[in-house]
This record gives sequence, structure tokens and C-alpha cells, in this order.
Amino acid sequence: MRRLPPLTAIEAFVQVARLGSIKAAADELALSSPALSRRVQALERFIGRPLFERKHQALELNPDGERLLSRIAPAIDTMSDAVEEMTSGVDILRLRLGVLPLFATQRLLPRLPELRAHHPELHLDVDTGGHGLARLGDGLDAAIVLAHEVDPAIYSRRLDRNRVYVIGARTMLEGDDPITRPEQLSDLTAFIHRDMPDTFVAWRRAAGLPNLEPAAIDHFDSGSLMLEAAAQGLGVAFMLESHFEAAHDDRIVRLFDFDVESTYSYWFVCRPRALAQRPVKLFHDWLVDSFAAPAV
Repeated sequence: MRRLPPLTAIEAFVQVARLGSIKAAADELALSSPALSRRVQALERFIGRPLFERKHQALELNPDGERLLSRIAPAIDTMSDAVEEMTSGVDILRLRLGVLPLFATQRLLPRLPELRAHHPELHLDVDTGGHGLARLGDGLDAAIVLAHEVDPAIYSRRLDRNRVYVIGARTMLEGDDPITRPEQLSDLTAFIHRDMPDTFVAWRRAAGLPNLEPAAIDHFDSGSLMLEAAAQGLGVAFMLESHFEAAHDDRIVRLFDFDVESTYSYWFVCRPRALAQRPVKLFHDWLVDSFAAPAV
């Protein structure tokens, strides 16, 4: 049998690759930074080539490192799960799920007691780091993403269809000059989520105002912060109907009542072969049933 590098060196490499930092990986593995660096260097010597681009405050995988990670990370995760099952005394199924924070807070977590009741053996490692599609098979078994559509090479199931809402503070409907006409947005700041960059453009086109420009556009990577900023009267948020309805926040209102269909939907995604894995299949079937989504 071919000689393999030490498992500790492989584990160190995977942690550094995923976290992008020697210090963060060392903390995760309860090692000193020098000790972790030595393990990574030992793997590079064994392979005979560098695996990282070393920068001032971080490490980034080079092409050789990316190729190695894509092949060994799933095996490391499988080994970790197997050891956990053997040492826990019960059969535990673990799913590494990527999900956006707002979806997790508003729509997934409230449903998880139902999942736990049906499948107490299934546990979720929740990752809100984003880029779920790109990380499938590399740290994530499955993900719930927000997208126009999904590459046909990836298994996907649409979870909803939505409308675009303009969300503002309730106080915007009060006073001497309430916000009642779309043209008044030219005096306001628009909040746009980085995962939905086309939302405002689609809304103003549907409103019949293709040239409407807000006073400014602020970009967010957090839907929760967008809703809070809108509640504070700092601007208006272009978000989905489901975001507004699930917020249950009396401080915010929908400013205009005409319908604008959103081109964005939430999708469950995974590699096609991942559906053969029991944790993925159990979660997928429960999620689709829970959301009563139509087949696509």
C-alpha cells in the first residue's frame, strides 16, 4: 500500500484551507500556531509542492491546494462523522448545511422542532458563511441559496416564489409628506442585499419608472440588518414578501401595494450524488414537505 502522510497533517491542512488562517485553525484544533504550521509544512514536503499562497494576514489555497482539498475534505468529514457515531453510543446522522442567516432565523429554525420530532438522529451543522453553491462537496453537504436559477449540473428544488416589497419605517406614512408615490424614492436611500443585486432594477421597471434613481444605494450582506435599518427610518429596503411577513415587526410597513414578481427564489441545492446520503435525503424530503414546494 502506498505510504500516506500523517493524518494530523491532513487535518491541519483542511482546517487552514477552510478557515484561511493559521491562528483560527490552531484554535479549532487546540494547537499552538507554530505546531500547526509545522504540520502543514510537513504535508507540503510530503507532496513536494506548496499548497498555499502566503499573504500578510491570511493563507489562500493555490490551484494545487484547491485540487487536494476537493478530494480529501469529504473523506475527512466522513471519518469525523464515523468516529462521532462510534463514540457517542447512538446513531447520529450529521448534515453540513449552508444557509443564509435571515432564512435560517425566519423560516428554518422555527420549523426545526418538527424535524427533530421526526428524525431525532439527524443533527445539523449550520454554516452561514455564504457562497453555498461553490462550497458543495467542500465543507457543505447541502445548502439553501437565494438565486434566479441554479446550474443544471447541481440538484435543485425551488422552495418558494416571491414578490418584491419596498419596506420602510411606519413613520414614513405619517407627517406632512407621507411616502405614497414611487417618485418620492428619489429623496431616499435604497437598501439592496448583495445576494439580490437586481431587485431594485426589477422593481422600478415593473413600477413603470425605469429611470428612477434613489438618493443613494447602500449594500448589505445581512437581511436582518436591512430590516433594522429600515425600521430606524434610515432608508427603504428592497426585499422579498416572505422577509417582511416573517419579520412580524410593527415598526415597518410595505410602502406601495402593487405587485412586482421577484426573479429570486430560495432553493435547496446539493450535488446529485449527495442525495444518496441518508442525512441529505432525510433533510431534503422533510424540507420539501414542510415548505409544500412545487416540483420544478
